[in-house]
Amino acid sequence: MPVRTTDEMPDPPSRPTLALIASEAGVSPATVSKVLNGRTDVAAATRERVEALLRTHNYPGPGGSRRARRSGLIDLVLAGLDSPWAVEILRGVEAECAEHGTGVVVSLVREDDARPPSWQNLPALHHSDGVILVTSRMTRRQREQLERAGVGLVLVDPVNLPDAEIASVGATNWAGGLAATEHLIGLGHRRIAMIGGPADMLCTQARVDGYRTALERAGIEVDRDLVRYGDFHHRGGYARTRELLALPEPPTAVFAGSDEQAMGAYQAARLAGLRIPEDLSVVGFDDLPTCEWLSPPLTTVRQPLEEMGRVAARTLLQLLDGRPPLTPRVELATDLRVRASTAPPPTTPPSRTSPSPTEER
Repeated sequence: MPVRTTDEMPDPPSRPTLALIASEAGVSPATVSKVLNGRTDVAAATRERVEALLRTHNYPGPGGSRRARRSGLIDLVLAGLDSPWAVEILRGVEAECAEHGTGVVVSLVREDDARPPSWQNLPALHHSDGVILVTSRMTRRQREQLERAGVGLVLVDPVNLPDAEIASVGATNWAGGLAATEHLIGLGHRRIAMIGGPADMLCTQARVDGYRTALERAGIEVDRDLVRYGDFHHRGGYARTRELLALPEPPTAVFAGSDEQAMGAYQAARLAGLRIPEDLSVVGFDDLPTCEWLSPPLTTVRQPLEEMGRVAARTLLQLLDGRPPLTPRVELATDLRVRASTAPPPTTPPSRTSPSPTEER
């Protein structure tokens, strides 16, 4: 499978914007976008007027100069392949595309690169029909670049709130956060910490909102000291758990925003001399394949990552066939998988140890 890391590339030649075409047609940019995406909820007269302007301006898309032939390739744009989370998404996309005779080109973007993101120029390099963009930001300008090139687009777990016209796939993050916290409350915990991912991510916000709702429903005051944010990886979970365990009144349970964060919490607890779940209960989020092999096996909220990849690929292929989805946003159900990392809180405060300098990470 081709894999590339993107570098900055020049923008394609300037073409009229959606706003200009919308102004000439006397409609909103959203209506022009609907016509470009083959949506059926546009009046016939309006559609004809917009398509005529698209042809006049040589604008790719319905009524314009979209490629007559499909290349049989789509781009899957990821921030990296070092996470099991990304691998599960990739597995689903590749499986669905294989069933439809479509190839997948994996493109890696560096989210921490100081240069402007350039992934939107990639499809033109190998004539891809569409893009599946995973946990990345989407600006209106980037979207218009893809539309001008006649390239379909589906988002998976978008960082920011996408336009209503863009198809996106995610999970019921709020319900997952609620279920994880209610499980811990049901065991008797009252000092429950939450470790989220980056605070500006939609999935983080939804999981934290679910956590807060569960506490409020149980009559437990939300302690701001118990809510921490970091990256979704091991180091983020480790660092935030170390901070939480250093509080004068530390938590008896930690709900981590990802399984990788939960693994970091395991390490922090071990170095503090705490046992899981006797001294500290831990819940994760994702249900990665490694969860049941941890010691103890991790209680976690399962989001169907492989199925999310499949649905994203299926949606994109349908868009390319001129069949827009009934609803632009699809959220697949999460469910709690209870294993051995959660138990009632200890009746007496556990003794804690400080890690030696060589154990610090």
